[in-house]
Amino acid sequence: MSEAKFKFEKLRIWRDVMELGEEMDLMTNEFPKKEVYNLSSQTRRAADSIALNISEGSILQSKPEFRRFMGYAIRLLSEPLLACTRQNIANTSIQLYSKSIMIFVIY
Repeated sequence: MSEAKFKFEKLRIWRDVMELGEEMDLMTNEFPKKEVYNLSSQTRRAADSIALNISEGSILQSKPEFRRFMGYAIRLLSEPLLACTRQNIANTSIQLYSKSIMIFVIY
């Protein structure tokens, strides 16, 4: 990775969540075509919002503020989980959710 320009780019959790977002994007390609504008779109937006909350919370924020934004990011994980569950992609759902939680636990 090239030299970080912003504080959040130095955060391992942000980099891991960006990678998770790519995996979520690939996962939504497996959803039925009828869900392209509903669950697929919502899942992609949730994945982006997780990383955005981490980056926003890291810039010029106090530790309590950063924790608040991390809380928002963690709660956003429920959206992709619901999308997987609704599409009966249980195995993918469990793996994705487990990986997501581990990212936050490791951090």
